[in-house]
Amino acid sequence: MKRLSVLFAAVLMMVSFTVIKAQKLAHADIAGILTAMPEMKKANEQLEALGKMKQAELGKLQQALETKAQGYQQEAAKQTAQVNQQRQAELQKEGENLQKMNQAAQKDVADKQEALYAPIDKKLNDAITAVAKAKGLEYVFDANGQGLVYKGGADVTADIKKQLGL
Repeated sequence: MKRLSVLFAAVLMMVSFTVIKAQKLAHADIAGILTAMPEMKKANEQLEALGKMKQAELGKLQQALETKAQGYQQEAAKQTAQVNQQRQAELQKEGENLQKMNQAAQKDVADKQEALYAPIDKKLNDAITAVAKAKGLEYVFDANGQGLVYKGGADVTADIKKQLGL
């Protein structure tokens, strides 16, 4: 009985090794491919321009608020307590509005990024799928991913770039 269980374990290990060895694995430098794509460069330029524009708008509003606050602070001694409280409430409300505008600007940039990157991701995934099917691969790992421990398999980065026309 003991021999039978040892034999069964040995056969199971051999079958498992054969199944694992039969799988075709490859890796690709996804970050390198994305960097080489002209669409990605264009998208990053658009995002950078949008970010700078939003930052400039918010900077102007921030500067105006700070100037107003300094003016109110200089006039505070000449004003009544009630006027100073109203001014303080006004500044606080404007500060909150500025924070909301900042959050809206960040959301606008994130939404634009998502809209620009979606077709790029689809194009890349279609190219990876086409190369994997053409080479009969079962798995393609990102060579830069932390989950990849060994990258001795086939590197299909060049094939994916070729499929994308890069």
